[in-house]
Amino acid sequence: METFWFYFDLGFDHVLDVGGLDHFYFLVALSLPFAFKNWRKLLLWVSLFTLGHSLSLLITHFEWVKIDAKWVEFLIPVTICITCLSTLVQNTPTHLKGVWINIITLFFGLIHGFGFGRYFKMIATEGEVILGLLEFALGVEFAQILIVIFVLLINWLAIGLLKIQNQKWQWVIAAMILSQAILMTTRNWPF
Repeated sequence: METFWFYFDLGFDHVLDVGGLDHFYFLVALSLPFAFKNWRKLLLWVSLFTLGHSLSLLITHFEWVKIDAKWVEFLIPVTICITCLSTLVQNTPTHLKGVWINIITLFFGLIHGFGFGRYFKMIATEGEVILGLLEFALGVEFAQILIVIFVLLINWLAIGLLKIQNQKWQWVIAAMILSQAILMTTRNWPF
């Protein structure tokens, strides 16, 4: 049970680490356009993101694919920029709806997971990789769900109680996150 809590806490802390806000920014940008009535859709996307994140940890641990860290660190904030831009451009093209958003979210999870893969490889021993990965993923998923609930509550307060216009609210928050993501992108510029 001690091992479970170690990996669960590691996953939970990984998402809520104030030193690395990429998960937080991505999840806020992803959740921003939605309300509580959309919880199933958001839960699916959060779970697909976690699945992609977990797959890349597995790929990194067993060295099936090696990706240069500078590209991963560059692409992580790019995923946040893309997610923010999709909120800022309200008329999302049809091809970004339905199954495509599921695939994109899974792919973004893969990118984010590669950023943590080297560290996970160092701490997970051969005998506990799969179980440790599942426990880690549960911690990640739990923290991500808490962030989504937080965003939905803030949306409800801002739009429902304070009567801030929905589109203006989304634009302001998405623009704030986008500015941070652009800053992160320029700091990790690989060229």
